[in-house]
Amino acid sequence: MFISFLDALRQAGFKASLKEHLMLLEALDREVIEADPTQFYYLARATYVSDEKMLDRFDKVFAETFKGLTRAEGEVSPVDLPEEWLKAVAERFFSEEEMAAIKELGDWDEIMETLKKRLEEQEGRHQGGSKWIGTGGTSPFGHSGYNPAGVRIGGPGKHGRAVKIWEKRLFRDLDGDVALGTRNIQVALKRLRRFAREGAAEELDLERTIEGTARQGWLDVKMRPERHNAVKLLLFLDVGGSMDPHIKQVEELFSAARSEFKHLEHYYFHNCIYEGVWKENRRRWDDQTPTLDVIHKFGPDHKLVIVGDASMSPYEITHPGGAIEHYNEEAGATWMQRLTDQYKSAVWLNPMNEGYWNHSYSTRILKDLMDDRMYPLTLDGLDAAMRELSRKQ
Repeated sequence: MFISFLDALRQAGFKASLKEHLMLLEALDREVIEADPTQFYYLARATYVSDEKMLDRFDKVFAETFKGLTRAEGEVSPVDLPEEWLKAVAERFFSEEEMAAIKELGDWDEIMETLKKRLEEQEGRHQGGSKWIGTGGTSPFGHSGYNPAGVRIGGPGKHGRAVKIWEKRLFRDLDGDVALGTRNIQVALKRLRRFAREGAAEELDLERTIEGTARQGWLDVKMRPERHNAVKLLLFLDVGGSMDPHIKQVEELFSAARSEFKHLEHYYFHNCIYEGVWKENRRRWDDQTPTLDVIHKFGPDHKLVIVGDASMSPYEITHPGGAIEHYNEEAGATWMQRLTDQYKSAVWLNPMNEGYWNHSYSTRILKDLMDDRMYPLTLDGLDAAMRELSRKQ
């Protein structure tokens, strides 16, 4: 459970052996301290530090390994939760039987109303329980435990079941210049390319020049407009959270699309498209583009491609206020309907294994909203998606 802590100590120069590690685990097993972060700190320090000159270095390693949690910028709550309440010194593991026995608190409104009451009533730190905001238990509020549908407050995600997340998260932009692992993606994208001759005649038309010269008896140079890719592509990319394992795959797709399409516009979103999208993930809160502006700027002649794993709480799609990181006045389904009404040629590319789609309620909802135009992000799926986009509407 604390192997990462042991490794961090060794990297920092501590002579931390398996003997000390087992001693710490035995002390915890015998409950020589209470389940308190401060007491755990002193126990770990007594176990691993034999030279006072190493105390400062130990503090740095401990702080980095069990670092505190921060709230999302701009979020305001009736109560400021002390940082030490939410420090998890150990992560509890739940069996499949235990998880199956834990019931959901209720629907979206019930979860939000109960959270409001907990914030008003709770007065102390809590760990391992089923009611209060805390860590390592089955409560709908907190982190490092398990609940089928709750609000994750601080800490990393584990089961992907939260309907709301209360923390500041940093997403990085996809690299559009990444070296492709395979050229097959580009080959599949070429199916969508529709060329047209337009603009000034600046390119030599060799075939017509030969034909004209033979007919006239003198050199008859013929020019033609340059060949352009006339397809206009509007690309929406889901980033962060459950999409992190798929970064390499999506980067390859993004890089291939940039190299294949002259008329390409891309925007980022998280989980579901709402009233705002953005170009740079580091500025996603202060430099968003209204989704309506995108719809008004780019006409219905654009092809719409949405890339995302469609894995989220169903409330994020069906309910106003259901967005996991902010309050959305209109449901995600409303914005999806606006996009598909504007762009008749539209597909959703899903990097998740297609065999899992029917087990995800949110995936089924989005697939219905897309009129079944959801395809796996595989070469066969990409080929099928390009055929759909090439079909005359």
